Amino acid sequence: MSRAGLPLSPTSSLPPLRSLVSLNEEKIFSALDNLQEIYCPVSLSRAVKSQLEHGKAHNILPEQTADSGYVSEDDLCPDEDIIDPECAIDALRADVFERNFAIRWLTTLIARVEELKLDDEDEHELIVDKASFILASFTAPAEEDEEEDTGITRDFSFELTKGSDVQKAVTINVRLNDAPQTTTDHTDVGLQSWGASIVFSDSICTTPDRFSLTKDALGPSPRIIELGAGTGLVSLVLAKGLPHLGITNATLIATDYHSAVLANLEANIQLTEAEVKACPLDWSAPILAAPLDKPANVLVATDVIYAPEHAMWLRNCATLLLAPGGVFWLLMTIRPNGRFEAVVDSVEAAFQGTSPKNPEGRHLAILSMENVEKRRGIGRGDESGYKLFRIGWA
Repeated sequence: MSRAGLPLSPTSSLPPLRSLVSLNEEKIFSALDNLQEIYCPVSLSRAVKSQLEHGKAHNILPEQTADSGYVSEDDLCPDEDIIDPECAIDALRADVFERNFAIRWLTTLIARVEELKLDDEDEHELIVDKASFILASFTAPAEEDEEEDTGITRDFSFELTKGSDVQKAVTINVRLNDAPQTTTDHTDVGLQSWGASIVFSDSICTTPDRFSLTKDALGPSPRIIELGAGTGLVSLVLAKGLPHLGITNATLIATDYHSAVLANLEANIQLTEAEVKACPLDWSAPILAAPLDKPANVLVATDVIYAPEHAMWLRNCATLLLAPGGVFWLLMTIRPNGRFEAVVDSVEAAFQGTSPKNPEGRHLAILSMENVEKRRGIGRGDESGYKLFRIGWA
């Protein structure tokens, strides 16, 4: 629920457009007024500048709580008793996922406005005008003194514990770029660092033994592949951390499907100066040419499934990639409301069958799963926690 006097986020406030017949003009105009309050007349680039002017750093330091990169109201306004309305609106403007959701909703509304059953036909034209005005704010030309939005360079720090002696902890530093998403392509979400990748990176540093990140478990030269790597945070953390655990000859491969995401991933590898290979991989039609021509001892993926078919593709791809005796760690984000509510269940459904099988006649199955609590300051507002799956051969 929104705090009094503050606009609601698009994902929580915009009425579904599946059945326009059930919507009246009051609901439509209320939704449009809410969007106008958020997005007009300030552009996204100005909103991002505004949040930086508030002095809200995106860096993650050992003494600070990590930030997901998808700014939330609580992140920008940490004092729960004193809410700055401009600060809260800046948070919504800066949220690329919310903005893209609003754009798709407005576009659909304009295309189907005639389906609305309104008492006054002139209301149709008024709705189109208002929706078009808000849409235009997303594509307004930048002011001359505004620089092109090239994203945000962020410094992550995690404490890597070596064995049971916390005194032997070392700091793992990763620098990467969260690139700006486009407004027309919703598949480029990997340009941003999502909360699950931060939580997983911290977990493997805090308790590496729990994830069998030891020389005895992995051998002298293990192969680790990240699926849907996005900005590459997990792979970069592993590349920096494994040598401190005595694993000095690991091969790390970060994969993704989207070309823009891959380009940003390669730039992040250079920025962090890590020994990681970036490689394209389409789960629906995987091509296992080098460097994917050899099986992996470990597969990792964080928050990579956004449709039921994605889980099936991921399972089929993992079946081809995972070595006998290997393990697949999958951390999924729990979103209790909205269209991504059921994707966690699709993981369990995909891995409960007995096919496909590897050459030894075995199939991938969920060996264990556990709930992981959401951490303050990490992740978007629609995230309530995470679920960790340990997947292996059965």
